[in-house]
Amino acid sequence: MRDAALRTAWQVAAVSTALVVGILGLAALFVVHQSRPTELLEKPAPGETKIYVDANEVLVALVVLGVLAVIVVGFASWRISRRAVRPLGQALRMQRAFVADASHELRTPLTVLDTRLQLLTRRLERGEPVDETLRAVRRDTRTMIELVTDLLLVAEASAAEQRDEGGADLRPTVLAAGRDLQVLAEERGVRVEVAVANEAKVGLSEPSLRRALVVLIDNAVAHSPDGSAVRVDAEVERGRAVVRVRDEGAGITGIGVDQVFERFRHGPDDGRRRGFGIGLSLVRDLAVRHGGRVVVESTSAAGTTMRLELPIVR
Repeated sequence: MRDAALRTAWQVAAVSTALVVGILGLAALFVVHQSRPTELLEKPAPGETKIYVDANEVLVALVVLGVLAVIVVGFASWRISRRAVRPLGQALRMQRAFVADASHELRTPLTVLDTRLQLLTRRLERGEPVDETLRAVRRDTRTMIELVTDLLLVAEASAAEQRDEGGADLRPTVLAAGRDLQVLAEERGVRVEVAVANEAKVGLSEPSLRRALVVLIDNAVAHSPDGSAVRVDAEVERGRAVVRVRDEGAGITGIGVDQVFERFRHGPDDGRRRGFGIGLSLVRDLAVRHGGRVVVESTSAAGTTMRLELPIVR
């Protein structure tokens, strides 16, 4: 975009400079033509006063004026060109951010779906019942459809208003997110323990709330040692829904606790699965957009607790 703006500015400046030079050139020829020596021989009529200007001084003034005009035109062309391509640059950044967000958000549900399909294949080979696994696969498929729909809504200008319709029930959404991530956690012997103390309805849509919870739980599972537990507790505190996600990992190191919510920021590589540094920033954006927040409540060598707060819909 910067290169395009610079090229456009040079082109506009070149055309404008040619016009300025042409106009000043014609003005200079006119001055030279009007300052012939014969004019100096003409005697003024009675009561008439004539002022004669040195042609050389006029030409110098025109040259200086022309140079200043070229500089002003060039600078104005550069500013106008940059302003003209700025919306294109913003659109390109939004497109790249959407692709990155969509890729990140689809990764975990696809992994869950792939794991369930592998489990389904093994049960079919052993002749075991598969009805429950098939129902789980159907739930995962519906979740994928809702997720894609929600991502498309995010890309629209009216996404926030559309997502706010109805709100989401806290208990079933938290339980569903914990159930989905348990499939991945079982591969490493990690338990996902979920407890919901109160019924509540929050301002996010069910797909948006589920996305936020999946990111937080998935992040906790990824940083938990094998055989440990991830604890998810949801309750109502002072008129707000609060969800805490606790892991038993080594804590946040090598990066500030506030920086974990910035895009593309990572802690040191501990050999475990790493994301793209987008998930937690999406959770923060969703929470803030709906009047809530997400923070690192505590972190130490014994584990980390993420706290998600959301206003309750009355």
